[in-house]
Amino acid sequence: MTRDWIEKINLQALDFPIIRDILLAPAWAPEQIMNAIIAFTWAVYIWETYLSYRQHKMYKNTKSIPPELAGVIDQTTFNKSRLYNLDKSKFNLICSLYDQLFQTAVLVFGGIPLLWSLSGRVTGYFGYGREHEVTQTVAFALIGAFITTIIDLPWSLYSTFVIEERHGFNKETIGFFFKDKTKKFIVMQAIALPILACIIHIVKIGGDYFFIILWAFCVALSLILMTVYADYIAPMFDKFTPLPEGTLRTRIEELAKSIDFPLKKLYVVEGSKRSAHSNAYFYGFYKNKRIVLFDTLMEDYTPLNKKEDESKDDDKNEKKRLHRKLDVIMMKYWLYLHMSLAIGNLIIS
Repeated sequence: MTRDWIEKINLQALDFPIIRDILLAPAWAPEQIMNAIIAFTWAVYIWETYLSYRQHKMYKNTKSIPPELAGVIDQTTFNKSRLYNLDKSKFNLICSLYDQLFQTAVLVFGGIPLLWSLSGRVTGYFGYGREHEVTQTVAFALIGAFITTIIDLPWSLYSTFVIEERHGFNKETIGFFFKDKTKKFIVMQAIALPILACIIHIVKIGGDYFFIILWAFCVALSLILMTVYADYIAPMFDKFTPLPEGTLRTRIEELAKSIDFPLKKLYVVEGSKRSAHSNAYFYGFYKNKRIVLFDTLMEDYTPLNKKEDESKDDDKNEKKRLHRKLDVIMMKYWLYLHMSLAIGNLIIS
């Protein structure tokens, strides 16, 4: 079965003498390749599961506030956070085991060549023969993405409407959930499939050094997607509004200036229609950075939350807590960015 699976794959690399000699060596027989792939995926899974289980034990055994957080969080909030992360950790351990078993079964029982054969029959129905490799690859990816989405649907439903609901974070309805999933699938395929077609075309026409052209294409594509995502793709799913003038905006701008953060725009995203979780992020290149705050992070932000504060003192205290959160978030992402650039430069060197 393993040999049949390998033989059904069209190895473009065999067109290159050096790679052909390596792949056709006795040590690289089909069975050895398959066994190496499966062993590697299981090694990665075991290591990641070990790390996740250690974190799970930490959630389970840490029942009191650590000294480092004393005075920052109260016991009630700590308990809620601990129980939520304990449930999420347990769910992720089970889900990751299922994913690993499923992926192994797909490899061992020939799921990939079966899907490739199915995509060939589908494209053949529309008049495209086996010579249309790009078309068949696009059909292969589309069918695979659809099947994967259906298989993962029960897990996603449980995570949203059981775990998130149990801890008071879920804000989605069943209708919104399926509408959002459908929209995400359509948008993702509309972006990914043309990119995949370009990649296959580059491999076919690139010659012996196709990987250099492919590398340049992927780098350029990454930069383009990072630029257009927040401005054109993300607004398809959530509402973005500029943060109004006021004390909060002034405070953030002053903080950005004090750490030489090149802030150009501030947005608030309506994340409360999905979840009660709070978050913030920034994006952009060089001296054109933009910060996005979730409306759930700003309980006193009236354009997205009509609830009025009970008193001015509560309002001041809430703003102070929010400012502390923003300080931590901005410093964390700013340091993360520079660490990423430093590591990237080191790897390139």
